[in-house]
Amino acid sequence: MTRRVLVWPDVDAMAAGVAASFADLCSSWLASHDGPMHVALTGGRSGAASMRALAALPEEAIDWDRIHLWWGDERWLPAGDSERNDELADQCLLNHISIPAGNIHRVAAPDQGIDIDEAAARYRNELARFETDPNWGHPEFALVFLGVGPDGHIASLFPHRTGIEVTDVPVIAVTDSPKPPSERVSITRPVINSAAHVWLMLSGADKASALGLALAGASRVEVPAAGIKGRVETVYFADQAAASAVPANVTLRFGIGDRVGRD
Repeated sequence: MTRRVLVWPDVDAMAAGVAASFADLCSSWLASHDGPMHVALTGGRSGAASMRALAALPEEAIDWDRIHLWWGDERWLPAGDSERNDELADQCLLNHISIPAGNIHRVAAPDQGIDIDEAAARYRNELARFETDPNWGHPEFALVFLGVGPDGHIASLFPHRTGIEVTDVPVIAVTDSPKPPSERVSITRPVINSAAHVWLMLSGADKASALGLALAGASRVEVPAAGIKGRVETVYFADQAAASAVPANVTLRFGIGDRVGRD
């Protein structure tokens, strides 16, 4: 497993780098695999910027017919609420691309007449429909996108909460989030770490401490991002402000318009 830290001057340049890298990864993955490519999306400002950059790519850049989109976590809010991650994805990406409706896998919402535990169970069942290994209970994710909070949380797995230590189920109901809303549905660490590629995106000076601690090997209980690694690669995409606490000798730094080369 390789680990890289890629740094751009600002969040827009970073997002463009993410989009270009994603197009390259899709091309190589789909060329070497017969089935669909499973990708988990994220929210937040870095996620939004990256999805907008993806939407701006030429239509032929990505074969969306073969890509299935999931979410690493979702806020337990009514469908269509502007604070839901899938609504953010609709506005930034999904409304602007041609992707089959059956390829989009949303977390259920409270206005569907179920409780949060049932929503988590339904998402577990949906993941299981595409499992590639009966011991996993979920598909093989080619890529999991993650935002990172100032406290180092990823998905809805927060410091000093039990979620980051759950290993026996792929999806949990979170009822004690320290940031609103308190109720969320989240995939768990084993699902994330089973992905071939995990890309963590950070922008802004408020993320600098989290990035520095994650790279330094902090405890995952203290800094959940520190417990995350992809099977093939883990890449931290950061703007200059978020990377301010990272030594220059462990980063690759790009200028506006630069393209990331893949191994």
